[in-house]
Amino acid sequence: MPQPIVETAYGRLQGITAHGVRAFKGIPYASPPVGDLRFRAPAAPKPWDGVRDASHFGPFCPQPGGGAGGVFGEADGGAGMSEDCLYLNVWTPEDTGDGALPVMVWIHGGAFETGSGSIPAYDGTALAARGKVVVVTLNYRLGPLGFLQLHSLHEDFAPNAGLLDQLAALRWVQGNIAAFGGDPESVTVFGESAGSMSIAALLAMPGAKGLFARAIMESGASQALSAEQARAICAGLLEELGLPPQEAGRLRAMPAAELIEAGERMKRRMGGMGMPFQPFIDPATLPVPPIEAVRCGAAAGIPLLIGTNRDEGALFFRPDSPSVPDEVIASAMELLSGDHRVKPFISRYASDFEGRAELMTDLYFWRGALEFAMGQSSHAPVWMYRFDWTLPSHPLLRKAVHAAEIPFVFGTLPFLQQAGLQIPPAGFALSEQMQEAWIAFAHGCPPGDPGEWPVYESGERATMIFGDHSLMVKDPDADKRLVLGI
Repeated sequence: MPQPIVETAYGRLQGITAHGVRAFKGIPYASPPVGDLRFRAPAAPKPWDGVRDASHFGPFCPQPGGGAGGVFGEADGGAGMSEDCLYLNVWTPEDTGDGALPVMVWIHGGAFETGSGSIPAYDGTALAARGKVVVVTLNYRLGPLGFLQLHSLHEDFAPNAGLLDQLAALRWVQGNIAAFGGDPESVTVFGESAGSMSIAALLAMPGAKGLFARAIMESGASQALSAEQARAICAGLLEELGLPPQEAGRLRAMPAAELIEAGERMKRRMGGMGMPFQPFIDPATLPVPPIEAVRCGAAAGIPLLIGTNRDEGALFFRPDSPSVPDEVIASAMELLSGDHRVKPFISRYASDFEGRAELMTDLYFWRGALEFAMGQSSHAPVWMYRFDWTLPSHPLLRKAVHAAEIPFVFGTLPFLQQAGLQIPPAGFALSEQMQEAWIAFAHGCPPGDPGEWPVYESGERATMIFGDHSLMVKDPDADKRLVLGI
């Protein structure tokens, strides 16, 4: 059976076909950001002659841990880890029909330090086949290579390089996705954790205007360091490396592994709980904190589907977690969120691991999602969800932890089965329900029947609770919400 070939603006690609879906992997959307291009804005990819093999993923970006994918596995290891990592992957139905299909572009999480678009749980086959959509996953520069504020030292360094990578990938989609049967005017960005926080930034970035029509944010909202914080982190990393600021140019010649390890040492000195590498406020790329930008209408007209998992923090605080003093957890929450309204709430939560987990869920994930939803609701329709599904027999999934919804959205629960988990039939039914909601939204429709899932507004605060028996709830945990001042 001949394998599919498509013509892009940079050359021809040959992918593979399986399960009624054509997959094209390891597509360069920018030139390798190596050598003199390290710390610069992404440059356009170079064209190639002949037909490029697109049957395997490209390398994933340098990161601690060698490419671990967190809860649901590791990146495809065939290509390994390399600074030459700006690749994306496309899944498209073999039969695209008569018209162009909606496009769903996934931005992975990993605290802006780990992850890739080639983690098995992000495989786009099931979603593309079920939803008649084109699915795209991508890599972007991480850690100090993607989010170190060097621009203040010399204009030769690009600010927020990791976000600029995401913009470059979205521009590639605009210029090339029609060749795969996709509609560049019907692009939905969706992402989880740092991917969702990236989308919050994209909604606020002037450079992202017109690159997507809808957004889905899973377990992550407004997130950005102040310019002052970003400069301080840069100074800390240079100190860790023994470099004076005037010699920052030497960073371009250092092995990537040395930069990553220095970042890890600095993070440990900071207590290990913060995110030193993340988007930061910068006049040219991200001039206003995302929450302020959306409140002022920066993303007017872009519908939003947003939500959290009921027990987000239980991924980070477990029975064997070391005890964390109040002042340390307060400092960590402030550093993570940039929010200084943390200390008054800490005494309301138990000091054991379960209390710390609940505090992180409420103050970092849930409150941020509610604030972002309300900020956007004045400018476009917003739908809110909460993911409650659990697997009581599993030591981790006995709670609805951070990232647990991802295989339900992608339809990759069989991957969990291969890892030994026994998923009951109700779990597969829930996955179908969530996929249908995400797919409907990507097609430009409400994610559910308006009578069953109304838009999120300040009065009723309608929230779809996804679980074994999903239902719509008005203003869940209202008492707690009021205490948090939302």
